[in-house]
Amino acid sequence: MPAPDLLGLFIGPFNRLGLEYMVTGAVAAIVYGEPRLTHDIDVVVALRADDAPRLAAAFPAPEFYVPPPEVIQLEVGRAARGHFNLIHIATALKADVYPVGQDPLHRWGFPRRRKEVVAGAPLWIAPPEYVIVRKLQYLREGESDKHVRDIRAMVRLSAGVIDRDALAEQVALYSLEKEWAACQ
Repeated sequence: MPAPDLLGLFIGPFNRLGLEYMVTGAVAAIVYGEPRLTHDIDVVVALRADDAPRLAAAFPAPEFYVPPPEVIQLEVGRAARGHFNLIHIATALKADVYPVGQDPLHRWGFPRRRKEVVAGAPLWIAPPEYVIVRKLQYLREGESDKHVRDIRAMVRLSAGVIDRDALAEQVALYSLEKEWAACQ
């Protein structure tokens, strides 16, 4: 039996439900940069509170842990920083799910997401500028070298697809010049 994969476990159900989403975090950094190990997938999703029962049904127990619909509804209702996890019990692989909400960076990146086809299935991925800016924010919060490595690889390997003007605008908007300089 083949090992479960993050895309098959988590993105397949999002596609079947017809939910709009974008993959970000390490998986997006891998697409735009270099391979590295990750045990989770970060997904920004356009959810409504009434999507909670459908989402729970798409990730059935006991195969998955899904928060109760009330928790999902609470997180969807947050203006910013809404978040919940989906966990595949047998492998402990995890999806960190972030409702779009009113988060300005989510709202900026979402209409700029890109459609890829991976193993014959659609995959909506965050634009590289969004991924870099979010990683710069995480770098500021936690100073993890993995974010610096991811950003440097993305800039080196995806230079032709990065909109430098849009990136510079977002870096300035979030006062991330110091973190951006550290990644050069």
